Amino acid sequence: MTRALILLLLCAACGKSGELAPRPGAQTPPVPFAAGQPPTPAEQLARQTQSVPRRVDDPLVRSEARAVDTLNPSPKH
Repeated sequence: MTRALILLLLCAACGKSGELAPRPGAQTPPVPFAAGQPPTPAEQLARQTQSVPRRVDDPLVRSEARAVDTLNPSPKH
């Protein structure tokens, strides 16, 4: 049990904590058309508004009982 815990802690501590950089030989993403300089890694990792849209047109405001529909009766057993 303690050996597994030590192994888990060692694996959790082996992450990179420095600046992000592309791998050697890898190309960076192309610079956006209107940008004067390439975006930083932090800017590339930031979520854009289009990737996390807000829902403003929720049709169900509160839970309500359904009205009886006389044109579509439920099947009788």
